[in-house]
Amino acid sequence: MVFRPAPENAWPLLLGVRPYRRKALTCLASSAVVSAPSQARATVASDPSVITEWNAIAARTIFTENTTPIPASSLYFGFVSIAMYDAVVTIEGGYEPYAQQPRAHANASSEVAAATAAYRVLSHYFPASEANLAADYAASLAGIPSGVGMVHGQRVGEAAAGEIIRLRQDDGRGASVALNVAVAPGVWRPTPDAFAPMAVPWLGFVEPLLLDSPTQIPLPGPDALTTDAYERDFMEAKAFGASVGSSRSAAQTGTALFWNANAVLQYQAALRDQVTRRGLDIVESSRAFVLLNSATADALIACWRAKYDDAYWRPITAIRLADTDGNAATEPDANWTPLVPTPPYPEYPSGHACITGAMSNTVAYLFGPDAIDLNVSSSVTGKSRHYATAASLDEETMNARIWLGIHFRKGMTDGNRLGHDVSNYGVTHFFQPTG
Repeated sequence: MVFRPAPENAWPLLLGVRPYRRKALTCLASSAVVSAPSQARATVASDPSVITEWNAIAARTIFTENTTPIPASSLYFGFVSIAMYDAVVTIEGGYEPYAQQPRAHANASSEVAAATAAYRVLSHYFPASEANLAADYAASLAGIPSGVGMVHGQRVGEAAAGEIIRLRQDDGRGASVALNVAVAPGVWRPTPDAFAPMAVPWLGFVEPLLLDSPTQIPLPGPDALTTDAYERDFMEAKAFGASVGSSRSAAQTGTALFWNANAVLQYQAALRDQVTRRGLDIVESSRAFVLLNSATADALIACWRAKYDDAYWRPITAIRLADTDGNAATEPDANWTPLVPTPPYPEYPSGHACITGAMSNTVAYLFGPDAIDLNVSSSVTGKSRHYATAASLDEETMNARIWLGIHFRKGMTDGNRLGHDVSNYGVTHFFQPTG
């Protein structure tokens, strides 16, 4: 399967083709709203490291201090990235903002604006972290001279944060939603050992950041239980995903465990490394993160809606209850256990694959599909791996989740494609260059 990110030479054709957006882009700024850098502009603070520093602060705030569920975390990374990006491009120009912003003073500091935007967004959504965030914000501004650049940079950052917060009011986060389905062959049910209900079921009903709806990009759905395709996926998961007596090699087990980490967090760190090593400026750095995090958020929203709608069973259930599936080629194993505990939500499609598809498509678009030069670390194995191509990242991660015993092949390939499709939609409809 070959995934094709939007070609770089497509940009001139894509200018001005964004459709009218429900709320976030009702008054989308044109290039006239964003102040382009002036040749007479004074030297003001615009260190690109502010983007990676506040992304790391966001990661600490979202996960360490507030233990946000991994699928829902992508929303908040998206909010922070949009606010920082809008703050930066309002001052520096070059690309259209996500939402309308007031015109910036010619000498406003984009560095101050980005820090202010991130600080205000994180403080709003995570008030328990206010003290730590205030200290981070003070440290960000400590080396910047007070004056016009500081004052007007703060104003831009406040405006960018305020707008994304306003736009995301009543967006469906935390709504009262539960998955209630009748027990039947092929239908998801809580899995051992926790037997927990579906986690964050409301995510599939949240208003997307880029897409028009969670179901905008259709999925083919999981395989019917009596098909040959289901039999193949069943046999693969049963043979390679078992905790004991599996067909995995030692190397495959290592790969599986490497990718049993928090993928959202892994890719945030990988992109911080990317933009730093490549020496991207503050505009391109902010755009890289907004492309990744808005696409990841929407990929997971769409993924969770499909999980909710299809409610497909996990390998542990399918293998233990294979005598109920109507497929003569599948044999039950009442004691079969996956390499790692099964996550508490339906199998199809894979959330990890959706996250990875968004990541691989983003870096392929930004740097070229055969030159992503991506370094990824795992908190589970304590090791790092390098990926030269987007295809190699996709392939390894799809294999890994099957080798963990928690997914079927189709859930991986369809989820990965969904991540690619959402990312492609983002790069062709949002964050466009200003002519």
